[in-house]
Amino acid sequence: MSAKPLETPRQMLGDTPPTPWLRYLLLGATALLMLYPLIWLIGASFKSNAEIFSSAGFWPSRFDFTAYAKGWKTSTEYTFATYFLNSFLIAIPRIVVTVISCVLVAYAFARFEFWGKKTLFGIMIATMMLPLIVLRLPQYLVFREIGWLDGYLPLIVPSAFATDTFFVFMLVQFLRGIPRDMEEAAQIDGCNALQLLWHVVVPLLKPAIISVIVFQFIWTMNDFMGPLIYLASVEKYPVSLALKMSIGATEEVEWANVIAISVVALIPSVAVFFAAQKHFIEGATSSGVKG
Repeated sequence: MSAKPLETPRQMLGDTPPTPWLRYLLLGATALLMLYPLIWLIGASFKSNAEIFSSAGFWPSRFDFTAYAKGWKTSTEYTFATYFLNSFLIAIPRIVVTVISCVLVAYAFARFEFWGKKTLFGIMIATMMLPLIVLRLPQYLVFREIGWLDGYLPLIVPSAFATDTFFVFMLVQFLRGIPRDMEEAAQIDGCNALQLLWHVVVPLLKPAIISVIVFQFIWTMNDFMGPLIYLASVEKYPVSLALKMSIGATEEVEWANVIAISVVALIPSVAVFFAAQKHFIEGATSSGVKG
């Protein structure tokens, strides 16, 4: 006679796992609930003003692409192509200086011992609790004195000094979870600190760096207050300001036009996220659980 298989603790307690179809049904319902506003936004871009406010459904009575054509032209002499270009002129340099500065600072905190290290790291973490609006006035006064207003430098240069402390913290946590074996072997081969950083640490930091790129790109594309404070010329506006300008340009807002351009404005952020999804998720989860 064959021996009766031992029961698992879950079976002994009578705790049976839910069936797979029920789990998938719950996950699908939750996903639909979370995605419905986005689905409605896409559907509303094909509706008229009257239909937008008369129905909560996402499916339009007819598909009309007029809103995309009218919204793209805007009420100014510039099209949204100009505003998208302006957004990229801010986002791309800001991402570059953010990655360089944050990697250098995180590498110093994670791998070097120096006087006041814990105190400085604590101060850096404390700045994450500081409301950004508190810094707006002193920064504005400084940039006004050096003549940087109505330009992109106030939106880019601060990131060159690792002021995005969330990214520094995330990279430090990721570095603390990486063994030092390869670094010690490279040091034996004669690598100095910068060579070690470039040839060993940066390749290992790739998932975390991609997470920084994705976060910074999305946050910069969505930034409204920064450009609103520092930019005065309409031809220098990014997409976030151009969208607000299209809402307040006339007394009667053509919401279908605004919604259509809002959908278009989402495309770069969504494309960047899905292009880097694998590394982004790996970097975000690793930096949160290691250390």
